[in-house]
Amino acid sequence: MIVLGLETSCDETAAAVVDETRHVRAQRLLSQHDAHRPYGGVVPEIAARAHLDHLDRLVAETLEAAGVALADLDGVAATGGPGLIGGVIVGVMTAKALALATGVPFVAVNHLEAHALTARLTDAVAFPYLLLLVSGGHCQLLEVRGVGAYRRLGTTIDDAAGECFDKTAKMMGLGHPGGPALERAAVGGDPARFALPRPLRGRPGCDFSFSGLKTATRQVLDGLPPGPLSDRDLADLAAGVQGAVADVLVDRTGRAMTRLAADAAAGAAPTLVVAGGVAANRTLRAALGGLCADRGWRLVAPPPALCTDNAAMVAWAGLERLRLGLTDPLEFKPRPRWPLDPDAPKRAFAGVKA
Repeated sequence: MIVLGLETSCDETAAAVVDETRHVRAQRLLSQHDAHRPYGGVVPEIAARAHLDHLDRLVAETLEAAGVALADLDGVAATGGPGLIGGVIVGVMTAKALALATGVPFVAVNHLEAHALTARLTDAVAFPYLLLLVSGGHCQLLEVRGVGAYRRLGTTIDDAAGECFDKTAKMMGLGHPGGPALERAAVGGDPARFALPRPLRGRPGCDFSFSGLKTATRQVLDGLPPGPLSDRDLADLAAGVQGAVADVLVDRTGRAMTRLAADAAAGAAPTLVVAGGVAANRTLRAALGGLCADRGWRLVAPPPALCTDNAAMVAWAGLERLRLGLTDPLEFKPRPRWPLDPDAPKRAFAGVKA
């Protein structure tokens, strides 16, 4: 089985071909960082136009690199949401056209499910497992029971971890994208120098909150001498923000582990999967590695290139759904909001994040 996947939910235009042996035959990705950098964040209209300008070319290049013709495909998958709706529409309409022209099934993939299933592409992780999904728009803990079967244990009640990284990086003048810039700036910094809060740490439940950390970072900056930040101030504050986020994620994930421990199969080491763009952060990976070592859990973190938005994860999620006979009609409507657990209680600001 061979599937073409398309990803256009934010500011990455991507195409990939994946087969059922978990082989990524080819993939192409065009980053739009340079186009959005002058604005300090992603501009939806610019993103959608860039997808429209480049997606057809990337599809052609990917198929050629994979040595696959359209007639060889068993399905075409595209991110159907959640995401910036203009970009999602570009990917969905392109996938529908290819599916119609070739007579193969169309699969609309939930972008969050694509992240959730990436560990099965890279490490053949068996169900069930605990997922920590952390990115610019999403921060949640989910029990992954199977394809299309998710139970949400916790979610952000305000801002996601990745958004916190991006906004604090912008406050410090580190530019866009903020997460990687903050991680680079934090190298050699003292994370204990500034007294930053750990929102909700030690509280019952598995929900997250990062808006207070952003506010505290602003207050620290306002309290420093006027003028450009020194290299030491920048490194220490970046390390402090990064450390605070890691501490909160470890605390909330540990609580989710406790909830699921009683359900673990006898004799099997339970698995924690960390996915999403923030999962590429080395400090976070190290902190979660320590947590798993203490609890006797297995940690699976896909390679950084497959943590950030990419089409290989979309193609794989499409392939997983296709194997189960789960396809979508050409009447499918792109979705700006699409929770993995539709039965989970609503949360403030949880439209995309839920």
